Amino acid sequence: MFHFSTPPPLTLYIHMPWCVRKCPYCDFNSHEPREDIPQQAYVDALVRDLEQDLPRVWGRRVHAIYIGGGTPSLFAPEHIAALLSAVRARLAVQPEAEVTLEANPGTVDAARFRGFREAGINRLSLGIQSLNDAHLRRLGRIHDREQAVRAVAAARAAGFDNLNLDLMFGLPAQTPEQAVADLRAAIALQPSHVSLYQLTIEPNTRFHAEPPTLPDDEAVWAMQSRLQALLADSGYRQYEISAYAQTGAQGDHHQCRHNLNYWHFGDYLGIGAGAHGKLSDHQGITRLWKQKHPKAYLDAAGTAQGIGGEHRLTPQDAGLEFMMNALRLSDGVPAALFPERTGLPINTILRPLQAAEARGLLAWDVHCIKPTTTGKRFLNDLLQLFVPD
Repeated sequence: MFHFSTPPPLTLYIHMPWCVRKCPYCDFNSHEPREDIPQQAYVDALVRDLEQDLPRVWGRRVHAIYIGGGTPSLFAPEHIAALLSAVRARLAVQPEAEVTLEANPGTVDAARFRGFREAGINRLSLGIQSLNDAHLRRLGRIHDREQAVRAVAAARAAGFDNLNLDLMFGLPAQTPEQAVADLRAAIALQPSHVSLYQLTIEPNTRFHAEPPTLPDDEAVWAMQSRLQALLADSGYRQYEISAYAQTGAQGDHHQCRHNLNYWHFGDYLGIGAGAHGKLSDHQGITRLWKQKHPKAYLDAAGTAQGIGGEHRLTPQDAGLEFMMNALRLSDGVPAALFPERTGLPINTILRPLQAAEARGLLAWDVHCIKPTTTGKRFLNDLLQLFVPD
């Protein structure tokens, strides 16, 4: 039923599950350590985890590596260096591969950034979230504006020219004017990439149990419109719902290769506590995930018990998941990417494609599948058309 002419591109995601303090809005798999983080033991577990997954990807090259969390910058540079050396010894990583590390401005200094750069990190993602001290306190962040500005300067001094800043809007008690001021301050730091997210209240978070008062929908829409216009005027091109990238002097772009692989429905290994992976072979597409709690993961990594679960996609699942990712992209995707990445003919999703086109939510032909302006604004309605009956 599934037929792949060539395997999809492959990337590697590595999860570090510890944070100094759990933010009240965060629903990621992150934990406050009760004692010192077992850094060496966790790196050893990651290597065992990777070795267990190797038979699934024999002969395939890795195009990008993303170390996320949690707060990966809590790990010492020498542990990150040892981890990346172990990965390269076991996987065929492209020499020019993008290697991203997420960092919290409250957990780094100039020497640490230099160590990460020497370890092989070539892209840094800083979780700024805001440059307004009052809003940072409401978000439960451990850094302030000054620390964020210093962290960017230290990253630049360490040689990071591929730098992303995470920023949030729609914060408790935030006005559109404050959101614009926040973004202007972030742009003044000249990142090559901005990830701009609306704060949403997720289940199993402190904000869900104790909801803050957020701006109403009208105010949030006003913020989003003004922020998007400011980014465009400042040379940042929106290529995905929440992602904006500069174009370099030589015409090179700073889009995140690892995330683009997600949105193009590529394959990825996931190692670490709670990490998810997606892998394709001649039998179909498999999603698998690892033990979620750090203690359980440390005990079981590299064994059958280290696998938290596994799920084989049906053709209907694959069609929906492809569209959930592809329709996040501003320019859509080539129509030929659907059979290439799902192993299925385009006719698998012909009826919802036609229905979406009839409702003005999507434009498609033999060359391209792309959401319309209306489709981008009402993305959930568009995606609902691809949900199996």
